Amino acid sequence: MSIKSDRWIRRMAQEQGMIEPFEPGQVRENEHGRIVSYGTSSYGYDVRCSDEFKIFTNINSAIVDPKGFDDSSFVDVQNDVCVIPPNSFALARTVEFFRIPRTVLTICLGKSTYARCGIIVNVTPLEPEWQGHVTLEFSNTTPLPAKIYANEGVAQMLFLESDEACETSYADRGGKYQGQTGVTLPKA
Repeated sequence: MSIKSDRWIRRMAQEQGMIEPFEPGQVRENEHGRIVSYGTSSYGYDVRCSDEFKIFTNINSAIVDPKGFDDSSFVDVQNDVCVIPPNSFALARTVEFFRIPRTVLTICLGKSTYARCGIIVNVTPLEPEWQGHVTLEFSNTTPLPAKIYANEGVAQMLFLESDEACETSYADRGGKYQGQTGVTLPKA
């Protein structure tokens, strides 16, 4: 496996629609001033967070159960900023829609700007031939409320390409998160 460069990412996005919408360079400011950067980097792609959030709350004294998740444990918020309560988490989705090639595995890592504030971004790998908006999980590890900014960079995708295609892709298996478009909750 080899990690792919900015040239490869641009080519795959433009020729095969791997990332839509796609930013070929790094965007560091908008009409409001400096932002957390997004777009193509040297060996990855910095994704943006949409303005759709699900903020965890325990007003119903629910038990977190991945086999029977109670969606009333979340409050839906659509805003340019999401405030995550102390020691809690929120779900969001990428602005970008991904179509991962059959020979590629994609790994997501949080951006240092958020990590240095105690905000951890968690995303499972994007498997070969998976497609959709990526659901992002933000954990606020601090004892203070924490902000996430919509339409700014939140995490970096790294693309690893194998020298051979996998025998069974995510699409071949009919994976349960294939084609997701909104903030997607756990499915049993």
